[in-house]
Order: sequence, then structure tokens, then C-alpha cells
Amino acid sequence: MRARRVIFAALALVIIGVLIARPKVPVTVTDPTRRVFDLIEQLDSNAVVMISFDHEASSLPEIGPIGAAIADHCFRRGIPVVGLALFSEGNALGYELLSQRASRFHRNYGADWVYLGFRPQYTAAILGMGEKIEDVFSSDYHGDPISSLPLMQRVHNYSDIAVVVSVADGSMPTYWVEYAANRYKEKVVAALSAVMVTSFTPYLESGQLAGIVSGLKGAAEYESLLAAPAAGTRGMAAQSAAHLLVAILVVWGNVDAWRKRRNS
Repeated sequence: MRARRVIFAALALVIIGVLIARPKVPVTVTDPTRRVFDLIEQLDSNAVVMISFDHEASSLPEIGPIGAAIADHCFRRGIPVVGLALFSEGNALGYELLSQRASRFHRNYGADWVYLGFRPQYTAAILGMGEKIEDVFSSDYHGDPISSLPLMQRVHNYSDIAVVVSVADGSMPTYWVEYAANRYKEKVVAALSAVMVTSFTPYLESGQLAGIVSGLKGAAEYESLLAAPAAGTRGMAAQSAAHLLVAILVVWGNVDAWRKRRNS
């Protein structure tokens, strides 16, 4: 029991120390992340990006930095963002994230970004927005008619959306692919928790997904491309340090067990 407490204490100290020290960790950018970055980088300021927060609160530490990095990229380039949530838990989280990122770049609500809020029955919502967004979201997160928002006066359906980004910890990007990409020819990007990457790699290889950004590593990669280290980079450094400590403890434990066995 004492050894377990020592290990947990050491792990906590390592993580806290790395988060405070913020050491520089080399980041190698993978092709799926670069595809997403290049896709948004090549958009002009008249394009509109839709970001859907399709995740639970428990996944925020891992995939929140991805959503923040993509939102930062859009706002930095002056690309308007339409936000929404197809998971109820992601609703308030998505609004808070976009609000913070928009404020950082001095973007105005209504003109530079809009948050539609949450709708259940995600299949019907995704299909309905392909015909007319106002039929699915008649009002925004604040309860104001979307027809009163300058941005939504020129955004009517997927024809007016350049890219859809699904920030997800589960299978929701599958539905965006099936009902937005395949039916309406919308470009869909998946911002995923790391454990979901293998499930969506076939969609990327078949061209049904325009790109994938996965986990803290993906967030760190995107921040590297933006030349703006943030939560993803810090989290990746802390995670790497924790993994190194665990590896050292595993080696030490095996060596100690071998030594005791030999002595006996």
C-alpha cells in the first residue's frame, strides 16, 4: 500500500512539475493533421466553417484543445464559425470554448461567429441542415431568431459551409460522413479522442473524411503548425513525462523482482 502511494505521489509531482516548467517537446506533424490545417489555411475569408461539439464532458481535457486550435485557426484568418452540439453535454462546453476563442481574436457574435445550440435526433438534424438550417435551428443558443443574425442571413445549408468539423469522442463523425459528406458532398473533418482513430482511418483512406486530428498529440501538432503552443502542447509534455516515469517504474520493478528471485 505504501509503495502504491509513493508511485501515485511521484506521478502527480512529475505531471505538476512539467505543467509548471513547460519544457519544449519536439512535435512531428502527421499527414492527417496537416491535411486539416492545409484545408482551413486554403479557405478564403468568405468561407464558413461549422464546428459541432459531439462529445461528453469527460473527454474535454483530451479533445478540447483540438477544438480550440481549429477555432483559433479560423478566427485568426477571419473565417466565420457556426457552432452547434449534437450531444447535450457538449452544448454549453462548445459555447464556452468558442466564446473564449472569439474573444481572444476580437471576433463579434452574430457577424463573425454564431452558436446554434443543441438538437436531439442527430440523424434528422444533420439531414435537415442539408436542406435548410433554419428549419432545424430556428433560434440560436441565446434564443434569438437566427434570421436576425448577419452571418446566418448568408448561411442557409451545407452549400454555404466549406467544412464541417466534428469534435467527437465516439461514433458521431460516422453520421456526418453518411448524411453530410456522402449525400450533400460536404467536406467533413473528425477531431477525435485518440482511441477512436483506428475506427475512422478507413474513412480517411477512402476520402470520405477530409482529415483527422486525434488526441493530445493531434492538438500539439496543430498548435505547432499554428506556431502557438497551448493546452495540447502542455498536455502532451505532461503525458510523455508520465509515460516515461511509468516505463522506468516497470523496468525497476522487473529488475527488483529478478534480483529477489536470484537471491532466494
